[in-house]
Amino acid sequence: MSPVAMPQTPNKAHFQDILENLKTAPTAPDAKAAADKLAKEVSKVGLGSLLDADILNSLHQFALNKKSGYERESAAVGLQSLATVLGASAGPILLPSLPLMYDLYMDKGEVVRNAATEAVKAILKTFPPESAGQVFRVLEGIVEKGKWKAKIGALDGLKMFVKPAREDVANELGTTLPKVELALHDTKQEVSSAATKCATALCTTLANPDLTPHIPMLVTCMSNPEKVPECIKALSSTTFVAEVTAPALAVLVPLLARALNDRSMEVQRRTVVVLDNLVKLVRDPKVAARYLSGLVEGVAKIKEGASFPEVRAFAAAAHATLLKSGASTSGTAPPPRDLAAEASQAFSQILTLLPSELLESSQRNSNAPVEVIHPVLRQCLEFSSVMLANLIYDHAFTDSDTPRWTRAFGVFLLPFLGEGTRDATEIYGERARSHFHAAYLAQFVPAASDVNGEELLCDTLFSLAYGALLLLSHTTLRLARGRRYGILGPNGSGKSTLMRSLKDGKVENFPPQEVLKTVMVEHSLQGEDGSLSVIDFIAADKQLVGTPRERIVEQLSEVGFDEKRQADIVGGLSGGWKMKLELARAMLYNADLLLLDEPTNHLDRTSVKWLEDYLIAQKNITCLIVSHDSGFLDHVTTDIIHYESKKLVYYSGNLSQFVERHPEAKSYYTLAATSIKFSFPSPGSLMGVRSNTRAILKMTRCTFTYPGRSEPSLIDVSCALSLSSRVGIIGPNGAGKSTLIKLLTGETEPQEGAVYKHPSLRVGYVSQHATHHIDRHLEKTPIQYIQWRYQDGHDREILEKATRVVTEEDRKLMDTEFVGKTGEKRKLEMIMGRQKLKKSFQYEVKWRGLDHKFNVWIPREQLLEKGFVKLVQQFDDLESSREGAGTRETAAHIVRKHLEDIGLDGDIAQYNEISGLSGGQKIKLVIAAALWNNPQICILDEPSNFLDRDALGGLAVAIRDWAGAVVIISHNNEFVTALCPEIWNIEGGRMTHKGKCAVVEDAFADGKLTPARSRMVTPAGSRIATPSGSAAVTPAGSGAEDNKTGNGAALPVIKRKKKTRNQLKAQEERRRLRKLDWLTRGGPKPEDTDSD
Repeated sequence: MSPVAMPQTPNKAHFQDILENLKTAPTAPDAKAAADKLAKEVSKVGLGSLLDADILNSLHQFALNKKSGYERESAAVGLQSLATVLGASAGPILLPSLPLMYDLYMDKGEVVRNAATEAVKAILKTFPPESAGQVFRVLEGIVEKGKWKAKIGALDGLKMFVKPAREDVANELGTTLPKVELALHDTKQEVSSAATKCATALCTTLANPDLTPHIPMLVTCMSNPEKVPECIKALSSTTFVAEVTAPALAVLVPLLARALNDRSMEVQRRTVVVLDNLVKLVRDPKVAARYLSGLVEGVAKIKEGASFPEVRAFAAAAHATLLKSGASTSGTAPPPRDLAAEASQAFSQILTLLPSELLESSQRNSNAPVEVIHPVLRQCLEFSSVMLANLIYDHAFTDSDTPRWTRAFGVFLLPFLGEGTRDATEIYGERARSHFHAAYLAQFVPAASDVNGEELLCDTLFSLAYGALLLLSHTTLRLARGRRYGILGPNGSGKSTLMRSLKDGKVENFPPQEVLKTVMVEHSLQGEDGSLSVIDFIAADKQLVGTPRERIVEQLSEVGFDEKRQADIVGGLSGGWKMKLELARAMLYNADLLLLDEPTNHLDRTSVKWLEDYLIAQKNITCLIVSHDSGFLDHVTTDIIHYESKKLVYYSGNLSQFVERHPEAKSYYTLAATSIKFSFPSPGSLMGVRSNTRAILKMTRCTFTYPGRSEPSLIDVSCALSLSSRVGIIGPNGAGKSTLIKLLTGETEPQEGAVYKHPSLRVGYVSQHATHHIDRHLEKTPIQYIQWRYQDGHDREILEKATRVVTEEDRKLMDTEFVGKTGEKRKLEMIMGRQKLKKSFQYEVKWRGLDHKFNVWIPREQLLEKGFVKLVQQFDDLESSREGAGTRETAAHIVRKHLEDIGLDGDIAQYNEISGLSGGQKIKLVIAAALWNNPQICILDEPSNFLDRDALGGLAVAIRDWAGAVVIISHNNEFVTALCPEIWNIEGGRMTHKGKCAVVEDAFADGKLTPARSRMVTPAGSRIATPSGSAAVTPAGSGAEDNKTGNGAALPVIKRKKKTRNQLKAQEERRRLRKLDWLTRGGPKPEDTDSD
């Protein structure tokens, strides 16, 4: 190392000449030349000359001379040159000059203002990022007390640190933001505008990606409190996964304090729920005590005084969480951090690291500690010691932190170390880091972790929350290479949210994609282009650019795509083939960590077996698996991760071994619901059907081909359903199972054959992709969705079926003329009513252009002959739906109870938007909505895809005890065989029947049942009969011996007296008035009787 440069004794006269030239410089270039000469001389002689030669004091006098604009300009030019030439080591000496420069922002001379602006920029650029706090204290004073142009300049100065010193600025938000917030309310428009830009820039330094999208709204709330409710609503719908630190609280606490004082109960409820959630993510009790103590009183007021009981309950929970975190209003707050004492201690330590030539002993007392040789060096080291204290506080001791120690300590020694010693700054920076690191380790020695010889992919401590719901709290994610982890937990516990957060890199300290290639396989191709062929779809993936086409073809073939399948359009693939496509793409990514979210959904057993073999064969890929298929988990997993009290608990071994240790988890194997009970509403009665075995929905020789395909998906299929049917539909992927259901429910129409549906039949349908029902209502809560769907007294989704949409051809049919007995011609306008007519129905028709008093009743058969099939079916659907849902109130508490009966948590149903529900919760919502109008048939397409074992068991028990008909499509053989004695096997587009069929094909047979039998098979009685009992009803017992007594004798026929024409008119009028009154007032539908 070069010898230490001892400060030279400055020639004051020489410096005074240069200052005089600077003072009297007639032009700006002359002043610039004199200032540069001054700076170079100071650099040559040493920083001590700034004080010894009275240079800074002289420049300050120039700046204060109100009479000479030249001198004020010269002062700014001089300080700018000193900052530019001397660099970072001169920053602490020039910092006290900043207020003088900001005062010149109000100077009348534009030249002076411009010079002051450049001087401020030059001085601020000398400071390293670690000095942000010390510089901010100076700028905050100007923002508070300076003149308006000086305030704008100081706000711009704060913004200068955002890009180079993000972390350091974030640590200062708690102190700086309140000062900037005051400027937001400044009466000067220019100041408030600059403050808005400054606050937005400062908030971007938050190391919390969950808050980044809300920064503009958070800043708006600081200046405009009316936006607080909107901001709180946005926060309540955000997935929070990162730890909530002091900078985040510095931004959020003022907002939460305002929201707690809002008069709206809804805003108060959202606020205390979000607060409860956020506080659980605050790990440092000292941070909680500092920032959150001011909120305790506001939460306590809501806890005691809110008018809604649920708001008080939420506030009580938030209050308890606040106190637990360390916040308090009565207790002694922890003492604030004593930065001055820490800096003083750091200063005394760095003196031991300096060369002896820079130190001197006290001349008065030989026992006194040593001192530095010059006041300027002491000023620089005192400035440095504050930065060193912060580095020690942050434990910045790694090798990568060495540049920070160099900037905070080494650079300030450079002017005193002599020529050719620039490298010495890094040496002294490293020396300081090593010294303080050793002192730290001497006090705190962390325990070494035992990895058992395994390569750890991650060992991360984190918390996970979704909006107002805390999912995981301070738990560890520990994954080793080559292991296959099965994640177990109930629906809504956050399994899929954890997977998505890992995929998006939103879990704290989780390795980025460049380090750990993480790929997620989900249940459907969300937001992808479905018009491409399979092979083009893979080749178009941006992450697979450069992958040979032969490799893509090979991988697709490996998962089952032959040449013909590879040419198919992606949008036309079944759910199972889409899942295989996702798996093939994931394998082409060569992932280190494979996230499999319900990988067996829509896969047949052959494909599941193939997937098991593939995963087991991978020795270097770690798998994280969420699946409700217990057999799949048992075969594949090497470890189980179980959700327990918001923690991740690890168990070695597969699912069987896990259940041996935790017998209560046996619900993962059996369908017996151990903790979740579903309760389906009783099916309503069906007009004209008094036998559980009469066909109420049937297909006759139907063939269907999708547009754009040459081969039909279903060929010559016939089937029928009765009230006692329990049918399981099975078959390989793409065989046509879902297509069959769509034909039965009226979602699509067959090109050949006919579909018959009882006019009063209500069908509850849950499609294969459950979000199909709720995609357009993601902003609603589950309760609001059901209220919207049934607000008119019927199911609004009925009108969206393809078979019920009125086309242009149907509208032309409306011009069909009816010829009356007198030869008068009329055109039908609409159908207004329906009533029983013998074994069928007749409909009240309103004529176009005529008053209601001219309405007539026309038999169903006559309308169908005229071609009004869709119009009749549409009215039948609405009428049957109204019969089921019209008598049910859609009050929030009633809908909430209904959703709770289907297994959805009441608070989630009432307060959480659908967009935030898990897959299992969405399935429960769709099932609940389908059952709201008391359907007689429930059709479930792959219901087991998103339900965990507990929920699946609850669903199975509810189906077993329900009195209506059930049709289930599922690859879960255990689920189907446990519930369905009748199986429809579809393969190659053709259907074969297996098991016992309990259907009679005649829906309106003439005969009447014997009294004993009729009591068992009437709709009222059917609610008592179990599926197993109802399946035993044979066609022979359903009316083969009608109209006979027990001994075989015919029953006497009682003739009824024929009504006169006036009596029939009076009867019709009574019925019409009853119907009109019911439609107007609501309530239970009146019986269609002749009684007065």
